[in-house]
Amino acid sequence: MIEQSARRATRAVLFDFDGTLADTAADLGAAINRLRAERGFPALSVDEVRPYASSGARGLLRVGLGLMPEDQAYESMREAFLKHYDAHICVDTRLFPGITELLGALGARGLAWGIVTNKATRFTAPLVAALGVAPDCVVCGDTTPHSKPHPAPLLHAAGALALAPAQCCYVGDDLRDVQAAHAAGMRAIAVEYGYHGIDNGGPRSWGADAVIAHPLDLVALL
Repeated sequence: MIEQSARRATRAVLFDFDGTLADTAADLGAAINRLRAERGFPALSVDEVRPYASSGARGLLRVGLGLMPEDQAYESMREAFLKHYDAHICVDTRLFPGITELLGALGARGLAWGIVTNKATRFTAPLVAALGVAPDCVVCGDTTPHSKPHPAPLLHAAGALALAPAQCCYVGDDLRDVQAAHAAGMRAIAVEYGYHGIDNGGPRSWGADAVIAHPLDLVALL
């Protein structure tokens, strides 16, 4: 649990995007299923895709085609996957239940909020617009030279908000989110409702400062 003095110090909440703020698994899954269909493979269910969704193209190509970044066909398949995703980027993507209410609660308390994601700007910007949210800052996977778990994106966000890192907390659904937050000197909040990645245990094993089961649980920690 976050101590009272730390709660009072929080002036901004930063969110991971896929699996934390927005449920993008269905549209990511549809893109990899188009590649599978082109090769005569049956479609994967959303439940099969979901654990890999936080890893973007890398995760979807792994579960969908058994490809790893070192494989010869990886780059061409990655571009094909991204083309399919770009063409149908916000068909079934939605904010997670409770996110709209949470963002309203942050605004009522005068707290800034932002998005820090490894997703590229070309995908993040149209999704943010389509979902109708208005973050105070957006940091994408191509905003800084490094992506999470490196602290650079989170430090960039704090700078954009003119806040010290210790005045921000970071909410995410993957081990690398917790690692990035701690490396940046921010409090790390892990979510149980997200995708959680693969091969890295569950949220309660990541050493986060707090773990929440529902977005609105965050309000009690601020």
